[in-house]
Amino acid sequence: MTTTTTPTGLPADPHDPADPRTSSDPHTPSGPHTPPELTPHGAGRGRFPARRILTTIGSSVLLLWAVATIVFFLQHLVPGDPAQTILGGASANPPEETLEAVREQYGFDQPVLIQYGHFLAGLAVLDLGESYTMKQPVISIVTEQIAPTLQLTAAALLIAWALAIALTLLTAGRPGRWGRLGSAIEVVFAALPHFWLGVVLLVVFAVVLQWLPVVDDGPAGLVLPALTLGIPLGGFLAQVTRDEFDAALRAPFVLSALSRGARPGEVRRRQVLRHAALPGIALSGWGLGSLISGAVVVEVIFSRQGIGQVLVAAVTAQDLPLVIGVTFVVAAVYVLANILSDLASVLVDPRLRHAIGRSS
Repeated sequence: MTTTTTPTGLPADPHDPADPRTSSDPHTPSGPHTPPELTPHGAGRGRFPARRILTTIGSSVLLLWAVATIVFFLQHLVPGDPAQTILGGASANPPEETLEAVREQYGFDQPVLIQYGHFLAGLAVLDLGESYTMKQPVISIVTEQIAPTLQLTAAALLIAWALAIALTLLTAGRPGRWGRLGSAIEVVFAALPHFWLGVVLLVVFAVVLQWLPVVDDGPAGLVLPALTLGIPLGGFLAQVTRDEFDAALRAPFVLSALSRGARPGEVRRRQVLRHAALPGIALSGWGLGSLISGAVVVEVIFSRQGIGQVLVAAVTAQDLPLVIGVTFVVAAVYVLANILSDLASVLVDPRLRHAIGRSS
């Protein structure tokens, strides 16, 4: 009988459902315990990836259209005259003839449905119009300001996962005070509001201790905003990961690995954490969307450039094209993040590739 070994030199566990090396044939992924749909004959059908991709693209386009449409009609419900905004606001006191000329130039005198049709036509070619207040193409404004926000959210996501993994490995499945302490820390972190945590970190580390700058565009100025966004998300991901970690510790493959002489710490890091991370990875797309929305508050607190500052200014000035442009781009980033989280889940657990094929 052939014994398959893992990269660590340990024999593969035939009771571990996530271990693809449990096959009796070293050249095929199917074995005596493999379901028929996971055999090479079932996996050789090449239609499900294309169908899955087309479904994802279609749902993404529909979501972006829905977001843009909702924002378009909500902005039209806001009281105010966009023509007056373009001419400098109510304080400019423009004459009525000038207002009429601007309304005709921008199509504000047309019915809302006709304006909506023109808006969709421009959206199809990524023409988001011109900002009323900044007098620049919306796409250029958003492109310029999205980079600092993405940098901030990426750093916050790394901090969140570092906290989640550290709390899980150190306290999950531990009896006594360590387990209770880890659960308490996760609950506290997840409940912290961004606006309160940002102010506390700013006062303590920038004003009192003076370890970090109050306002800085360099790497040092990124630390406090990233911590403000990453700590609450890290607490939430740690809660999800802890539940799966505790369940995986009771799985038969853990006892089997320990009986073969594997060290408990190695089993926790290399096998149990792999199972426990899957729900958190699936939620990372949602987490990135929540980070971008939280960046609106954090960028205001720390006076950072980014899409949040632009959105607040655009809403205050009733700059409809800029509001729609920012919202549309944020929704596009959210859709992309969910696609990437699906791909990351497949990389961590290759079984999901076959599950996707069956579901589609």
